[in-house]
Amino acid sequence: MSDILALPQVSQVAQTIQLAVAPVFMLAGLGAFLNVCAGRLARVIDRARKVEERVLASRGGEHDRLVAEIRVLDKRMSVVNGAIFLSVASGCSICLVVMLLFAAELFDAHLGTAIALIFIFAMLLQTAAFATFIQEIRLASRTIHIRNDVLYHQADEEDGA
Repeated sequence: MSDILALPQVSQVAQTIQLAVAPVFMLAGLGAFLNVCAGRLARVIDRARKVEERVLASRGGEHDRLVAEIRVLDKRMSVVNGAIFLSVASGCSICLVVMLLFAAELFDAHLGTAIALIFIFAMLLQTAAFATFIQEIRLASRTIHIRNDVLYHQADEEDGA
């Protein structure tokens, strides 16, 4: 009976916890990355709301500029959401790796290949998330610039001076 339901020793559980530490640290890093993504998304949404108000009241060249900006902001929101989705999927995969590490120990199962493949999948997802985030940064840096009419604006001199 004891062979059928052999419980792991504390030292075996401790060893499994040691194996799980690296993926758990990765989860902490993912959390920090998600925080950055959420912050960028919030700033883009705030900017879009301000521009949205101004679009309806604008005319001519100013209207065209604001519409172009709101389109880029919409694209940036989609890209950041993609990075967030990929990171969360990576985090779920990493959690699955940790669970399988413990399940393999508890049930004396040979899950090494599955664990390795899921870990590789998690890394691929996170790599895609980082690449998507770079795309958002590039979108932002291409559209954030100061217009020439502002850069080279000169105040009119007063007539009475």
